[in-house]
Amino acid sequence: MRLHWHRTDLRPSDNLPLSTVDSEPILPVYVFDPQILDHAAPPRIAFILDSLETLREWYRARESDLLVVRGSAPEQLARLADEYDADAASWAQAYSGLGRRRDERVQERLDAAGVESHVVHDHLHHEPGSITTNKGEPYSVYSYFWKKWRDREKRGSVPAPGADRLVSPGRDTPIPTLDDLGFETPEATVPDGGYEEARHRLNEFCSEPIYRYEETRDRPAANATSRLSPHLAHGTVGVRTLHDRVVRAREEAPDDEAREAVETFRSELAWREFYHHVLYFNPEVVTENYREYENDIEWRDDPEELQAWKDGETGYPIVDAGMRQLRAEAYMHNRVRMIVASFLTKDLLLDWREGYDWFRRKLADHNPANNNGGWQWAASTGTDAQPYFRIFNPMTQGERHDPDAEYIREYVPELRGVDPDLIHDWHNLSLTQRSRAAPDYPAPIVDHSERREAALAMFEQARGEADDG
Repeated sequence: MRLHWHRTDLRPSDNLPLSTVDSEPILPVYVFDPQILDHAAPPRIAFILDSLETLREWYRARESDLLVVRGSAPEQLARLADEYDADAASWAQAYSGLGRRRDERVQERLDAAGVESHVVHDHLHHEPGSITTNKGEPYSVYSYFWKKWRDREKRGSVPAPGADRLVSPGRDTPIPTLDDLGFETPEATVPDGGYEEARHRLNEFCSEPIYRYEETRDRPAANATSRLSPHLAHGTVGVRTLHDRVVRAREEAPDDEAREAVETFRSELAWREFYHHVLYFNPEVVTENYREYENDIEWRDDPEELQAWKDGETGYPIVDAGMRQLRAEAYMHNRVRMIVASFLTKDLLLDWREGYDWFRRKLADHNPANNNGGWQWAASTGTDAQPYFRIFNPMTQGERHDPDAEYIREYVPELRGVDPDLIHDWHNLSLTQRSRAAPDYPAPIVDHSERREAALAMFEQARGEADDG
């Protein structure tokens, strides 16, 4: 018998370690490990619990069940292997430093118990180290990575194991509640989890919105993105299933423009893998700058401005809309993620780690590779990063990507009914004009032009280019 340890692979099909390791009977297991829960947050745990319910139903329909336990993963898996006389265990490879250290401890414990470990690369099409420069080094520039990723052959999806291969644990192990695990109810309405919801979203997106992706992806009011990010983060959809469906959409595209839109979406899948490769070879990036500067970046320390950013009370409408969407939905549109990250690091001059940690606590789709990659890109400290001198103007970004202020007015009720031209010119309005238009919405907490100059000076100092005068 083989234990299969579910982690971020909460699906029955297109699951390589579950289906392809061997032909032995399989007992599925999920472990709530306190050391991992210490890094979790209510939105993600809520999504996981929902997904576990769906996965358990799938197993029960096949006269099996998902064994759910709590405790140290090495101890629990060794105990279960002994209890059920399992001679092997399988799981999907982790890519973060924390995950890899945990896997090493599990493997050491199982080895000592005479249980064979099968650790399989499952979350990526191309495992770290398989796409490199001509010198055999990991890429730090996405565009070169993308060219090789795009043209590299990809494995297709694999079916779920048959019911005849699944074992019942012979006992019921209830899925714990948020409260059982020590988490509060999320303030956000967390998106539905589960592999069935992932499949529904994928098919819905590929039936039509994907053909407009190139044109609409940067418009947060257009509802034009796939919303698959939490499903990829927690593995309720397999990367091969997703890619197969996207390729089919490309083949069925009505014209060249639609095919190009599909390819643009496909490039976003490559971004995901690029950041996972970066994290694998540089696990320290979750707390340290990837890019080295001659001097330390002198980030400001301003708890009041940081709290205004978190609360969506900065007086910059597109920034506040994004931060309030995050609180309400445990999600934020990708273009707006870039805008709010630029605002935190280049307007408020606050450390990107503050933003990374807030997103970690509030996003249902958080994973350290993509969250960190996005934040370090915006902060000009990461791989392939935004040049330090290219600073988003939050008012221009709002006007360009939300011209009718539909997105802004959806999430900032104080501005509902206000003319879009006034919203996009909020920073230039007088106190009287603001009071008449939206008396409950704050004035900008900083002057963008002044902070832009301060950001340039801060980075020039870090680069060793400041004029000491």
